[in-house]
Amino acid sequence: MARLRVGVLVSGKGRGTNLQALIDARERGELGADLVLVVSTSAEAGALERARKHSLEALFVDPKQFATAEELDLALAQTMEQRQVGLICLAGYMRMLTATLIRRFPNRIMNIHPALLPAFGGKGMYGHHVHEAVIASGAKYTGVTVHFADEEYDHGPIALQKVVEVLPDDDADSLAARVLREEHKLYARAVHLFAEGRLQVEDRRVRILPSAP
Repeated sequence: MARLRVGVLVSGKGRGTNLQALIDARERGELGADLVLVVSTSAEAGALERARKHSLEALFVDPKQFATAEELDLALAQTMEQRQVGLICLAGYMRMLTATLIRRFPNRIMNIHPALLPAFGGKGMYGHHVHEAVIASGAKYTGVTVHFADEEYDHGPIALQKVVEVLPDDDADSLAARVLREEHKLYARAVHLFAEGRLQVEDRRVRILPSAP
């Protein structure tokens, strides 16, 4: 069976560490898939340089060249299809996905979020905003969620979650650092399970199938 080909989509607002975690997992032989492409909607995205350093194709797609979000998503979908990508991983991609992209990759677009969805998700809840909201809420636990993306922010079927305790002396920075370590491990695990065909989506639920004997 052909190995899963993975494309990564970024928008340049992050440091690219989740992409790096996927690259590192691939190089350790723990991803179970081939990373083939990184696409950014920002020419200055650090993720593009990370991709080039590891001999991955790195492309900049300028959103200003498209009249609508749907036209941009069509171009992104076609770019992924031309490379025979079977799974798209969002790694700091802050644009809302349209049906144009979602319907061409149904349950084949993954996102990672630094909280236990559906808590602390939605528009504007990304990066440090999430951790600040968790601290302000007094929550005792937060965590990481990997989910399949749909046409709403942080909404699609949940594949994996990992709980992270909020310590009494935590601030947003210390909490973010511990959550990020779990993000890096959980994203690679989710991709590996997908590559093995072990994530079965049933409506809003994701069943993890047992490994083959």
